[in-house]
Amino acid sequence: MRGGVAKHSDNTCRCEDRQRCLTPEWAHSMANNSTNSSDTCATGDNLCIVRTEQQAVIIVPTLLLLFTLITVLFMIVHSYLSRNRTRTTVPARYSSSVRRPERRLQGIDAPPGIDPLEHEELPMAVHKAQQRSRKAVPQVTTGGRIGSFQQVTVLPQTLYIKTNEMVGIYKARMDNRNVVLRALKDTANSDERQRFLDFASFVSGLGRHPFIPALLGVITASSPPVMVMEELRHRDLLGFLWRCRRGESACDMTERTVFTMATQVASALEYLHGQRCVHGNVAARSVLVGGDLTAKLWGLGSAYHRQAQVNVGGATELMKWQSPEVLTRRAFIASSDVWSFGTLLYEMVTLGDPPFAELPTTELLQQLQRGRRLKRPPSCSGSLFAIITSCCHWSPQRRVSVATLVEKLQAGQRSANGRTVIRVSEPLDTGKYLREAGYGEAYNYAVL
Repeated sequence: MRGGVAKHSDNTCRCEDRQRCLTPEWAHSMANNSTNSSDTCATGDNLCIVRTEQQAVIIVPTLLLLFTLITVLFMIVHSYLSRNRTRTTVPARYSSSVRRPERRLQGIDAPPGIDPLEHEELPMAVHKAQQRSRKAVPQVTTGGRIGSFQQVTVLPQTLYIKTNEMVGIYKARMDNRNVVLRALKDTANSDERQRFLDFASFVSGLGRHPFIPALLGVITASSPPVMVMEELRHRDLLGFLWRCRRGESACDMTERTVFTMATQVASALEYLHGQRCVHGNVAARSVLVGGDLTAKLWGLGSAYHRQAQVNVGGATELMKWQSPEVLTRRAFIASSDVWSFGTLLYEMVTLGDPPFAELPTTELLQQLQRGRRLKRPPSCSGSLFAIITSCCHWSPQRRVSVATLVEKLQAGQRSANGRTVIRVSEPLDTGKYLREAGYGEAYNYAVL
């Protein structure tokens, strides 16, 4: 006992003055005694050391190792499940504020990984066709095969439409129906192949409409890649009108037929505008005609080139069909299509005459600025010419909207003459047509 404080082996303090037991000196003495008591193992006594330090040396590292293994296993399982989920879900490839109708591409072999349409629903009906018709060899000039379609023949080109030099057009049979094959030629390079597939993706992204030719699918599993389109018996409307001019009985055009076909094209145009797509090349050469005289709007190459900002070495549109704002600023807007639609009506009622045939292309814009407009053809009724006039105002704001245009055409269809066949006395002169339409002005007039 010193200073009233007694130290004992149980590290307790007995003192007469208990306040001194709580001083810092006493606390430090207690800490040293605790440390000395923990270091009780003799030198070289490993078993004692392991028992004393087993929590720090064995238990904690073991727990950390188990935690790491569990984390790695969880990441592997999560990655595997995510990969399977990606394969089984269908991503939204084309986004639009306008809801597109359901569409189903038919009978095309489109393996994932190389086809821009790989996320479409593609039943593999072509495999069955291949087993049934192994002996069917397409008649192609490239020496390659275009799938295993039946009765493949080359579609002849016309004088007034120059098709893309890198694309061959063929007629074929698939699943007991006629189809048109747009095959990329073997001489195409990688950039041209990519543009071909991008165009197919662009057309597919527009969705289905009853008055737009249906893209049935794309074949990329073999070379060359092929777009498969529905076949329209009478092909382009311009050629159809010229056959009507020659008096072929299957091509009789009445005013009611003009209203009916124009309503169908206007409906397709309204749909494209709803998809935020300005066509930019509305003309008779861009309309396809089915066996039942259903008109479907095609010629989407111009719209694709503008959206993809693809330079094809020249415009794909003829100037005499273009609106004044396009001729001055090269800007395409929805009302620009309305102007071009008015020239389409003029082509239909004249059985294939070009608009502004009497004007050289170099003077067209100047004459339009002076108020020059399309003249009323002798075969055109007052109601039809009034619609043409409403389409061809100089100011885009004064032109009729496409929705109103559809309503006017439907109303005109109900009262139009469906008995009298439109006749044009002037015979067809293709050379004269090409000059008056403005071909040969360093433009590429490919209709994709």
